[in-house]
Amino acid sequence: MAATRLQGDILVSNWWAVLLRGAVSLLFGLATLIVPGLSLIALVLAFGMYALADGAFAVAAALRRSTGETRWAHVVEGILQIAAGLASLRWPSVLVFSLSYLIAAWAMVIGVLRIIAAVRLRRAIAGEWLLALTGLGTIALGLLFLSFPAAGAVAAVLWLGAYALVMGIALMALGWRLRAWGLAEAISEPAGERVHAHGVPR
Repeated sequence: MAATRLQGDILVSNWWAVLLRGAVSLLFGLATLIVPGLSLIALVLAFGMYALADGAFAVAAALRRSTGETRWAHVVEGILQIAAGLASLRWPSVLVFSLSYLIAAWAMVIGVLRIIAAVRLRRAIAGEWLLALTGLGTIALGLLFLSFPAAGAVAAVLWLGAYALVMGIALMALGWRLRAWGLAEAISEPAGERVHAHGVPR
């Protein structure tokens, strides 16, 4: 229990990283929806930059933790995202023919890792359901690309853009919730109480 609480405290102290990841996702989603007529090569490059940036933030936040059972999940998630991003930027013309499968595999693994992290943190932070929601949404995206691998470029852009938009909003909401919860805990710490972001003792 103490280890889980420590994980939650460290995640709260890194609320800005969660917020920043949400902002990157939100901007990517808006960009793809505003310009849906991207070519497949452009889509691969856009996906590569998004995965690279999000993975870098995930690893940076995880490395700031001195301990924690969920640290490995965030590190693995970040490394996989960075690998997918680098591969997309290095071989865009090759991956364009297997883009749907690349995104599907990336989404399924990342989604499972986020759900694992949310389950393990459910007793340590308020709003862990937002993290689980991003995991479920990511898995849903993977299943969509896996079910329709031959979808056109415009459809793929719209799917990816809608996903990034929703996930960006969810991650930003989680970041602000963690910040508010951290402030509430700091105020109530002398009394030894543990509170939610809304100030209700647990």
